[in-house]
Amino acid sequence: MKTDFKSAIEHRRSIYAIDNKIKVSDKEIQDIIDFAVLHVPSAFNSQSTRVVLLLADQHKKLWEIVKKTLKQIVPADAFKSTEDKINNSFEAGYGTVLFFEDISVIKELQKSFPTYSENFPIWSQQTSAMHQLVIWTLLEDAGLGASLQHYNPLIDEEVIKTWKLDNNWKLIAQMPFGNPLQPAGPKEFKPLKDRVKVFK
Repeated sequence: MKTDFKSAIEHRRSIYAIDNKIKVSDKEIQDIIDFAVLHVPSAFNSQSTRVVLLLADQHKKLWEIVKKTLKQIVPADAFKSTEDKINNSFEAGYGTVLFFEDISVIKELQKSFPTYSENFPIWSQQTSAMHQLVIWTLLEDAGLGASLQHYNPLIDEEVIKTWKLDNNWKLIAQMPFGNPLQPAGPKEFKPLKDRVKVFK
């Protein structure tokens, strides 16, 4: 990492103003994904997270799918602002990371360890969240801006079909990224005394 871990976490923010003029190579981006998928922990070492990296034209194809899907359900008078947001932010970037969880892995664990059956879907979401944070932080550390979006389950079927993915893969989140055009705005913090308790 270019910065220490605490600084990298602190600097990770939602960046919406992005374009596709990045200075990071495709290989560097893939190395970030590979590193996270290899080293982020998961309950019972299930390794249930699946990641799809869409770059350049494949990235744009995703956001065209999002717009086409939303146009069918968003009122016509409201769709223009939705389309503008996608065009000028998410689609304007260079790539998108798609986060999935492999449901077949979760079901197998539920069969093998019935005592914890209800917990495995929860633990699956937790490992996905850890992957999201690590990848987001490493993209930020590489000089890229990213945000986390959730157009699932509206686009799930079309995404699976378009990229010929396993039907057991459940879409969890989308992370568009690119060259940051402006920094994130100020962030408000609720008092730590209301959020952290220490007992000695």
